[in-house]
Amino acid sequence: MATRRNSTDDPLAPLTLAVGQEDLLLDRAVQQVVAAARASDPDTDVRDLASDQLQPGTLAELTSPSLFAERKVVIVRNAQDLSADTVKDVKAYLGDPVEEITLVLLHAGGAKGKGLLDAARKAGAREVACPKTTKPAERLSFVRSEFRALGRSATPEACQALVDSIGSDLRELASAVSQLVADVEGTIDETVVARYYTGRAEASSFTVADRAVEGRAAEALEALRWSLSTGVAPVLITSALAQGVRAIGKLSSARGGRPADLARELGMPPWKIDRVRQQMRGWTPDGVALALRAVADADAGVKGGGDDPEYALEKAVVAVARAARSGR
Repeated sequence: MATRRNSTDDPLAPLTLAVGQEDLLLDRAVQQVVAAARASDPDTDVRDLASDQLQPGTLAELTSPSLFAERKVVIVRNAQDLSADTVKDVKAYLGDPVEEITLVLLHAGGAKGKGLLDAARKAGAREVACPKTTKPAERLSFVRSEFRALGRSATPEACQALVDSIGSDLRELASAVSQLVADVEGTIDETVVARYYTGRAEASSFTVADRAVEGRAAEALEALRWSLSTGVAPVLITSALAQGVRAIGKLSSARGGRPADLARELGMPPWKIDRVRQQMRGWTPDGVALALRAVADADAGVKGGGDDPEYALEKAVVAVARAARSGR
C-alpha cells in the first residue's frame, strides 16, 4: 500500500502511475496529486476522465499550451482499457510531457494494457501501489496505519476487533477509524470498538466462535441466530469455529513461554496468545478432538452434505461449548 519510490516521490511529478484494483487507494492516489497541485496553484484545472472519454487526439487537446500557463491535472481511469490509438497518443506524450501538467494514470495491473504500463515505468513515472487487500493481516495493517496517520493510539485488540467487525471493505474500515478518532478520547480499545460496532454481520461469525470456545453455549447460539439473520454465510461461521478450536489446540500443546516467543512459534500475534490463554481454561485434548470433529461435520453439512445447515451449525456450537467445559 505504500508508494513505490521511483525517480521521484513528488506528487507533482509529470506522471503518476497508480497500479492496482483497490478503489480506496486509487482514489487516495488521485486526491494526493490534486491536493498538491491546488496547494501550488488554487486555480488548478482538474480533468478526470474514464478510459472511453480519452479518444485519439483528446490528450493532445488537454495538454496543449495555455495562454495563462495554468497548472493542470489530467486523470485517466482504467488506463488498461484505452484503445490502441489512444495508447499511442499517451506513449508519445510520455516522451515529451508538458510543464505544469501532471498526468495520472490509473491502471489495474496485469496483462491487459501491459504495454502502456511498461512505457510509463520506463518514462520514470512516480508509482503508487494500490493492491487489493485479500488477507486479514493486510487489513489489520491497514487499520493500524489509519490510526497512526490520524495521530491516535489503538490497542492491537481494538484493531483486530474492528477488522472482525467491519470486514474486507477498506472504505468502511477507513470510515470506522475516522469515526472512532472523532468520537473517542484517549486510547481506543476493544471495549470501545464493541460499543460502536457490535452486531455487524461479518463480526458475528467470530463472536459465535469466541462464545462457543469459552463454553458460553446460550450466548453462542444467540450470536449464531443473529449472524444467520443478518446474512452471514454459514461457511464463514464454520471457518471461525475451526480457527478458534485450532488455536486452543495449538496453544495447549505448545511449551510455556512469553507471548512473543509463542507468537513466533505458533504464527499468532502476541495479543491473540493472551486471548486464547483465557479461552482455553476447561479444555482437554479429548475436548479439542471432539470439537474439531463436530466442526468438520458442520462444515460438510453447510456445504451440501446435509438438509439443514442451520441445525448443523447449532449442533456444532453446542458441541464446541460442551467441549470447552469438559475439563472443568
